[in-house]
Amino acid sequence: MADNQSDLVILGGGSGGYAAALRAAELGKSVVLIEKDKVGGTCLHRGCIPTKALLHAGEVADAARESATFGVNATFEGIDMGGVHKYKDGVVNKNHKGLVGLITSRGIAIVEGEGKLVGPKTVQVGDDTYTGTNLVLATGSYSRTLPGLEIDGQRVIASEHALRLDHVPDSAIVLGGGVIGCEFASAWTSFGAKVTIVEALPHLVPLEDEANSKLLERAFRRRKIDFKVGVRFEKAEPTDAGVKVHLEGGDTLEAELLLVAVGRGPTSADLGYEEQGIRIERGFVVTDEYLRTGVDGVYAVGDLISIDGGPHLQLAHVGFAEGILVAEHIAGLSVVPIDYAGVPRITYTQPEVASVGYTEAQAAEKYGADAIKTVTYDLSGNGRSAILNTKGAVKLVAQKDGPVLGVHIVGDRVGELIAEAQLIYNWEALPSEVAQLIHPHPTQSEAIGEAHLLLAGKPLHVHD
Repeated sequence: MADNQSDLVILGGGSGGYAAALRAAELGKSVVLIEKDKVGGTCLHRGCIPTKALLHAGEVADAARESATFGVNATFEGIDMGGVHKYKDGVVNKNHKGLVGLITSRGIAIVEGEGKLVGPKTVQVGDDTYTGTNLVLATGSYSRTLPGLEIDGQRVIASEHALRLDHVPDSAIVLGGGVIGCEFASAWTSFGAKVTIVEALPHLVPLEDEANSKLLERAFRRRKIDFKVGVRFEKAEPTDAGVKVHLEGGDTLEAELLLVAVGRGPTSADLGYEEQGIRIERGFVVTDEYLRTGVDGVYAVGDLISIDGGPHLQLAHVGFAEGILVAEHIAGLSVVPIDYAGVPRITYTQPEVASVGYTEAQAAEKYGADAIKTVTYDLSGNGRSAILNTKGAVKLVAQKDGPVLGVHIVGDRVGELIAEAQLIYNWEALPSEVAQLIHPHPTQSEAIGEAHLLLAGKPLHVHD
């Protein structure tokens, strides 16, 4: 058995792992990146990229159906799932090839195989071991299910199975009304399926501001997407035609497929973490704000972790930021812990839901209800939104006579607006300061400006 020494060993080549590898290599560190599947991880191969490709294909299908609205004589003849997969896989493969080339060009050694901790900073892969001066754990997450609900990959599926379906289901039940569930419901509806979402909490996308949730629910009703909120799943059983779902209270639903989208769990079991003294809570590796595990020289990033035992955003761009932070901390640079409230969040449904900062409820809890102010600017007043034939709104949450605390947007393509919104939140901008900025016309970005003009007390395109 050979032992290989390097400055940094990284277990897991997803968003957090490869970002740490790239930044560490830039800083002159020797790096070994261990990945059991393909670098890029869930995001590139089974998550962000392929799902957004499906959603875009659905957007094209809807554009064909609705072409007469714009005076264009087009026809919609159906979905060719083979063609959709060819397009989706082409996007994924191009990105994967580019990523592998980028990693190898930085002198990073990629080790293919399943790794397990056998020492405080030593990972075994097959017959070889890899020891680093520092170690980063980045083993990511897996699709969760519920007790007694078995994912068989046929009738009861997870998101990774949904991405490989060779046909459009006639009907589907989506268990979970969060980001993953709503995105697949949106895409499948665009493809022509009849979808029902079941969510135990009172609203869809329940982590969003309630106003955003209600706007998405209104849009889903217009699109004939059924949903049941505030109701719990009891059990599922196979039928001749698919699956039957029993809900609390006695209601039942039947469909061809049941998609289980109840969140993602940390991949930490049987990897030797606890044996090496790493603290685990509910499967998550617990870190401090600098992503240190408490074991000297060992860090953890991405979907795997819990910051001081609290909740953590499972987003690819969070993994990127955490990987960079860890690499710079290891190199001795001065780093600033991540403000997770300042991370943009997007649900790529039709319409999209985008937000950054505090919801109204969170701001009221933190500062007191009497200390905050909210305004809402409806996209009906935005020219570009009218051209795109989209509905929605921009909601701002701010301290009275203070900075903007949250920006919450619903509408087609509004995910592209949230980058400006994160600057507003993270730079603690005052409404009057944003109101001075000139937004190009006609763009949807003007809705950001109009909302801040309204909050600053000098509304322009707003009816009294």
